[in-house]
Amino acid sequence: MTESALHFDNVAKKYGRAHALRGVTFEVQRGEFFGLVGVNGAGKSTLLKCLLDFCHLSGGAIDIFGTPHQLTAARRRLAFLPERFNPPYFLTGEDFIRYVLDMQSTPYERGEAEHMLRSFDLDVSALKLPVRAYSKGMTQKLGLAACLLSRKDLYILDEPASGLDPKAHALLKARLQELKRRSCTVFFTSHALADISELCDRVAVIHDGSLRFAGTPAALCAQYDSASLEQAFLRCIDAIIQPA
Repeated sequence: MTESALHFDNVAKKYGRAHALRGVTFEVQRGEFFGLVGVNGAGKSTLLKCLLDFCHLSGGAIDIFGTPHQLTAARRRLAFLPERFNPPYFLTGEDFIRYVLDMQSTPYERGEAEHMLRSFDLDVSALKLPVRAYSKGMTQKLGLAACLLSRKDLYILDEPASGLDPKAHALLKARLQELKRRSCTVFFTSHALADISELCDRVAVIHDGSLRFAGTPAALCAQYDSASLEQAFLRCIDAIIQPA
C-alpha cells in the first residue's frame, strides 16, 4: 500500500467546552497537491497547529509519512510557512535564510538563494537589507524563498499568496507547479478557490470544526451540482447568498 504523506484519524480538539475540531479524518497522498478550505474560524489553522504539534490533540491521531506527529523525526521531511509570517526584524534577508537552513542542516548557497528570490520578483539586494525594512509582500516572498530552499518532501503552506501582488502570485503558482513536477507533496490553505481549482488534486472543506467534503475539485462541483468551485463550496457549507 502506498505510504500517505499525512493521515488525520478522527482528530478532535477542544478549548474548554468549545469544539475546534470534531473527528476530522482524511489522508494526503505522497506527491499530491491538497487544498484545505473553509471560512475564517472553521478550524483550518487549528488543524495545522495540531499537525505541527503546536498544541495537544483532544482525540484521534496524526501521522506524517507513517510516523506519529508528536515525534520530532516526523517533521524532518517538511517545511512550514505560517500565514502570519514575521521573521526577526533585526536579521537581514540573507541572515534569515541562513538561519532557517542551518536549523535544518541544509547548506546555504548564495547563487541558489539569489535565483529563488528572482523567481519571486524580489531583488537580490533584499538579502542585505534588514527585515524591518521589508514590505508585507517582500516579507512573504522571503518566507516562501526560505521555505522552498529547504528542499523538503512536504510543504505545509498557510495562505501562501497572502500579501502578494498579481505578478508575484502568478510566479508563486509557477513555483508550485515546479514542485508538482518534482513529485513533492504540498498541503496548503487558501481563500482563493481559483488557486485550489487550478493547482490541487484534491481538496478538503472544513466547516464548524467538521469535515464536510474530501475529494477532487471536480467531484465537489458534481456533488453540489455547481458550475464553479466557489458555488460548490458555498452549498457545501450551507451558505445562503441573499440576492442584491
